[in-house]
Amino acid sequence: MNATVDTGKVVASVPELVQGLRARFYEDRTRSVAWRQAQLDGILRFLSERQAEIEGALKADVGKSYFESFTTEINFSAEEARHARKHLRRWMAPDRAPVPMIVQPGSARVYKDPLGVVLIIAPWNYPFSLAIGPLIAALAAGNCAVVKPSEVAPHTSAVIARWLPEYVDPACVKVVEGGIPETTALLEQRFDHIFYTGNGSVGRIVMTAAARHLTPVTLELGGKSPAYVDETADLDVTARRICWAKFTNAGQTCVAPDYILVKSSVHDALVAKLGEALKSFYGDDAQQSGDYGRIINGRHLQRLTALLEGQTVAHGGRVDADDLFIEPTVLTGVRPDAPIMADEIFGPLLPVLKVESPEEAIAFINGRDKPLALYVFSGDKGVQETILARTSSGGAVINHAVMHLACPGLPFGGVGPSGMGAYHGKWGFDIFTHHKAVLKKPTFVDPDLVYPPFTEKKVKWVKRLL
Repeated sequence: MNATVDTGKVVASVPELVQGLRARFYEDRTRSVAWRQAQLDGILRFLSERQAEIEGALKADVGKSYFESFTTEINFSAEEARHARKHLRRWMAPDRAPVPMIVQPGSARVYKDPLGVVLIIAPWNYPFSLAIGPLIAALAAGNCAVVKPSEVAPHTSAVIARWLPEYVDPACVKVVEGGIPETTALLEQRFDHIFYTGNGSVGRIVMTAAARHLTPVTLELGGKSPAYVDETADLDVTARRICWAKFTNAGQTCVAPDYILVKSSVHDALVAKLGEALKSFYGDDAQQSGDYGRIINGRHLQRLTALLEGQTVAHGGRVDADDLFIEPTVLTGVRPDAPIMADEIFGPLLPVLKVESPEEAIAFINGRDKPLALYVFSGDKGVQETILARTSSGGAVINHAVMHLACPGLPFGGVGPSGMGAYHGKWGFDIFTHHKAVLKKPTFVDPDLVYPPFTEKKVKWVKRLL
């Protein structure tokens, strides 16, 4: 937690803060196109004018390089804001709906109402973009919002708290820093939607708290996202793409490939290619590379180090606890029941397991919780479609990984234990919007067909019209 945060004062002020936001919302100041556009424009200025401060905070918290900070956090958020800005008027416009004969004359529309006051709880692995991205959607939808950055990334939290109010309407957007006490105080309040990104354990706490107020939730969780590789895949390209997706942010990415299921006939070749890719990315010593990040803290480093025990290391494996460094590591001969295969790894350890067929891979995937993402590396379209059809995952990519996040027209979210609800682009606008059904009827004609008394003649007409 930021040292300047007084936990007691923050917790005590939370009810008043939320009440104030609700009062602002009911003043209707957030509903106009102009207000929403101004907030999006403000966020874009924030990203541009405070880029150096954001990058410095991300470097301090997660060891991110300039390139990773720009592409996965700053520009990623900017693209979300620009996309929402471009399409905002169309998203806000009422949608026409058909009117059946029995209801005519009349017109039907679906109105897009803001929900009200929403809570956004961000994680530490992408502490900036996963706070700002949902906020963009909430503001585009015309809501007031509380943003709770992760206390595990204190520098990024401080940057958001310090600068965001300078660029958006501070009466309608509040930042609450802190840890468990502050989050608990927030969850005691009534919100109109809660958006949480993080792990399943805390997700259950969030959902339980929301249930007390019948508050809808979006839970962006995680899970063990598999990658399947067969003999028809281009192994050079496959190895580069898997290594990039896995070891970006030192593996601390919710949609990173968690493990590989590879046809046994190409297992050794793929493992060798993975080693070549790692060397080409980070050189002979990844610890000296400016492009490789660090583990968030000592607790997570110890957790990951424990997962390495008893494993066969094909590449990497070196740990420097003082530097929060774990070398990009490829593991072979991993047992399906090993501890590393139980939960999401969320770090730079990549198990490689042999399978004999797509069917064996499908059975392996379906025998575990539904993952947030699934990756199929194969040149066989039949294999691609079979795996897509017979597995369930939040999203999927063929012959690449992670890249579906960069498509604003695609919903991003989980299924089952990997999450509920989806956002990005219009999907984000929709989760923070109430779609209100509105039927308008003229009074110049008022047939008595539906009014008592119900004669046999009326019944016949109703049967014709329905």
